[in-house]
Amino acid sequence: MGTTTQPAAAPLVLEERAGAVTIIRLNRPEKLNALNLQLGQDLIHALLRAQGDKAVRCVVLTGAGRAFCAGGDLEMLRDARQRKAAGEVEALVTAGKEISIAIATMPKIVIASVNGPAAGGGMNLALAADIRIASDQARFAESFAQIGLFPDFGGTFFLPRIVGPTRAAELFYTGQMLSADDALRLGIVSRVVPADQLEAETKKLAESIATGAGLAQRDVKHRMISEHRKDLEEALDEEIRLQRHCFESHDFLEGLNAFFEKRKPNFEGR
Repeated sequence: MGTTTQPAAAPLVLEERAGAVTIIRLNRPEKLNALNLQLGQDLIHALLRAQGDKAVRCVVLTGAGRAFCAGGDLEMLRDARQRKAAGEVEALVTAGKEISIAIATMPKIVIASVNGPAAGGGMNLALAADIRIASDQARFAESFAQIGLFPDFGGTFFLPRIVGPTRAAELFYTGQMLSADDALRLGIVSRVVPADQLEAETKKLAESIATGAGLAQRDVKHRMISEHRKDLEEALDEEIRLQRHCFESHDFLEGLNAFFEKRKPNFEGR
């Protein structure tokens, strides 16, 4: 009897080259590019390849399909919480630490081209980039509060520095959804363009950077982050510790159950 060959699974991260620009595309469109450990690890490798490629001058980070990144995969999180497998979630958040540091410290300019919803860790993934350009269909939310979880992927470091501590606190505590125009007004993104023009506008911006004064660009980026790298690493380590603490809580399980049951959660502070 003959054997049946199973089709190869689609890669979770796509990498494209256009001259001196590398485009890294999250590729779980059926899950709104929600983050699981494999996607996180594949993204780290893609970022490190771009970082080590001397021909690359600019990196674009975007999502396949209609979303940028919906944050952590809630089905995976619920399964891990039911099994009390805190180590699995800690591994994902640890990958998030490596991703955030790679984006923030690589000697290349990173553009987040936010093509759709960017929630939770997905929003913070965009915040780690040097520049954010958004489709008018983009939405942003620090949605951790809605499920009783602590922010990750460097959100507690990046967001207060972008919008100020008071506004960041409100976004963390409420999980408020922001439109693309809201994000522009708060300085989270530098521009908003019609959805059908996002790819072209991102390409134009990336090519402009890639043909610019690379040495000066690298020095400016280094100067902007170098004094704060220790603070970033400490914030990421604290996020890992506190997310595990929240992961083990009753409130997190209640938040997940409420999400899947489409009801308001009844948090008890434990």
